[in-house]
Amino acid sequence: MIRMIARRTVFGVALAGLTALAMPVRAQDTIKIAYIDPLSGGGATVGEHGVHHFQFLVDKVNAAGGVLGGKKLELITYDNKSSPQETLLQAQKAIDSGAKFITQGNGSNVALALTDFVAKHNERNPDKQVLFLNYAAVDPALTNAKCNYWHFRWDADADIKMQALTSFMKTRPEIKKVYVIGQDYSFGQAVRVSARSMLKEKRPDIEFVGDELHPVLKVTDFSPYIAKIKASGADSVITGNWAQDLALLLKAAADAGLQANWYTYYAGGAGGPTSVRQTGLEHRVFQISEWHSNVEGAEMQNLNADFRKKYSGSGWWYLRAKNEMDMLVKAIEQAKSVDAAKVAAALEDMRFKDAIGAEVWMRKDDHQLFQDLYISSFGPGVAVDEEGTGWGWKTVAKVDAKDTITKTVCKMDRPS
Repeated sequence: MIRMIARRTVFGVALAGLTALAMPVRAQDTIKIAYIDPLSGGGATVGEHGVHHFQFLVDKVNAAGGVLGGKKLELITYDNKSSPQETLLQAQKAIDSGAKFITQGNGSNVALALTDFVAKHNERNPDKQVLFLNYAAVDPALTNAKCNYWHFRWDADADIKMQALTSFMKTRPEIKKVYVIGQDYSFGQAVRVSARSMLKEKRPDIEFVGDELHPVLKVTDFSPYIAKIKASGADSVITGNWAQDLALLLKAAADAGLQANWYTYYAGGAGGPTSVRQTGLEHRVFQISEWHSNVEGAEMQNLNADFRKKYSGSGWWYLRAKNEMDMLVKAIEQAKSVDAAKVAAALEDMRFKDAIGAEVWMRKDDHQLFQDLYISSFGPGVAVDEEGTGWGWKTVAKVDAKDTITKTVCKMDRPS
């Protein structure tokens, strides 16, 4: 009896050891995509919603059979606390865990640090190269002076968006006085410069009555800023603010009864719709984006509905995230590999029909995606609302992808 127990014990230990050895093998069978964005602090609501987007997309790919004959994708998430320094630590952890692809979007200051890190890492570690898939960081420098082979951007850059936004503003004769307010980092500074230069060129009669930057995700009370906007006599405000910096800015505007039109990049983000509803500014808050919930197209409408069911009514934001994942899957299948250099080569110059039937393409020169853009206003009278407000987005102008093309100064070194 003692011998039998001993044999069973030895067998159990051996089996446990084999199981432990098998675990990493199973993990290696998945293709890891690292999501690095704020999951705590002022940017957490946006970061968490991004996780939901990418997990939803990964699940859809896996449910359809994965890639390369059955390999599954795995999303691994890292909190960068909106810090470039923390991002680099998390990126190294992701690479050490076997990630082949890194996606990030919130904060161009973060993206600038990350693209430089990835380029240097790949040069030093040719056997562990990774791709940086940028879904939302829009500083123009990322596909110009700071471009590199290992970075691809699926969002329109700040200048492309401002060109479209100011072309729309040009047609609105009621705009006389404009106030520019934004976050004090690379993206906010880019918005500030392009807003002034582009609008001045198109409408030299418009007066800029204010122009200031504030700390990123640090301000909890925007009432002093709103007081200055109100005192300036501005009839319109341009801002690139996102996350709590936009929601709290609009909340303060509502509390102060500021009657101005708003031209934004990210009013559709977390808390934005609720804050717009509180202002009572019916169809006077505008945003520019590649999609919104009332753009026609059965595939995206169905995806949006399924996403809202899964995540308790939270709406889909990023057509660009779907484009990113769909194009990545296509590139992996085309390359027959997850090797970063081969997948990058497949992504370059890729033309793709997106989920609303429009053609998008990745420019080889700088790895900037081009796509149709929509300017929309927020108010009642639409089919799909946001955040339970009863208000939603309505298209007021559309800019075709071919009309968004800008020049690039990118000088890209490609691997031999």
